[in-house]
Amino acid sequence: MSATVGAGRKTRTERAERPKRRRRRRWLSWTVVTLLAFWALIRAGGLETGSFLTQLMTVTPHGAVLAALTALLLARRNRPAALVAATACVVLAACVAPRLTAEEQPAASGALLRVLTVNLFSRADAATVVDLVRREAVDVFTALELSPEEAERLDAAGLAELLPYRVLQEAPGAIGSGIYARRPLTELPDLFTPIGHNMPAAALTLPGGAAVEIVAVHPDPPLGRKEAGWNTALSALPPAGTTGAMRVLAGDFNASIDHRAFRELLERGYVDAAAQVGKGLTATWPNYRPVPPIIAIDHVLADERMAVRRVEVVDVPGTDHRGVLAELRLP
Repeated sequence: MSATVGAGRKTRTERAERPKRRRRRRWLSWTVVTLLAFWALIRAGGLETGSFLTQLMTVTPHGAVLAALTALLLARRNRPAALVAATACVVLAACVAPRLTAEEQPAASGALLRVLTVNLFSRADAATVVDLVRREAVDVFTALELSPEEAERLDAAGLAELLPYRVLQEAPGAIGSGIYARRPLTELPDLFTPIGHNMPAAALTLPGGAAVEIVAVHPDPPLGRKEAGWNTALSALPPAGTTGAMRVLAGDFNASIDHRAFRELLERGYVDAAAQVGKGLTATWPNYRPVPPIIAIDHVLADERMAVRRVEVVDVPGTDHRGVLAELRLP
């Protein structure tokens, strides 16, 4: 008798708990989908402000996947919430999907320019970098986080013979940067005002007489109070222009296409080389860590008058960034 009574009480308790569990699940479901909806709204409208939302935009491709999974999980339990999640997924996917398909390129039959950019982390494997330069016949190499010691290691590995012309602003830690080239360089100290790390600019002339200006880009990351400086640094970069020398910006932008500030930079006459060939979602950071690369913040931006022929994202031991190699054809 007592066992039967005990079982009855347990059953009544379980029945009382079920509505509570359903309410908790419902509350959690709507909390998640509401956050996903706000994420989609902020990304689509370019409404991010402050450090947290700016960093959140970097992982927007993963947000689209999260929204899709949420919609699937809620499809049977909470259809209205699933519909909201599915809508967020569609919006986020529409923002990132174009980077998966190659774009039609402008007619170009001029000189070929091969650009390599690598954030060296002050200790990248010099032999690997030099081998890349040699194998890919690189014309211009922008080096970020270039320390004096790393510059010496690169030359000792043979970079001085392959790319003898350079404009270097090496420095300890993350500050240093440099431009190495196969042809003579002319430094452009007044092209723009760098904000953040060293960002040298230089001009070179290619076979046939075409002039190209190169900027090694490396603003501070948008972390905490540095977010305002990051925004200002991107807006201070020079536009591509419509006449005269063409410009290429190459480096660690600490930004992705999902950032409004980066898209505004593109609107000033540039294209993202990787996105042009359908590789715009190939992640470049962090590399050689327990977590595989998850965000694309290293870029080669080409003057929109150039044709992007090929882009490769390459691994370089010793640094937490992957390098980007872009083959550009001038008009």
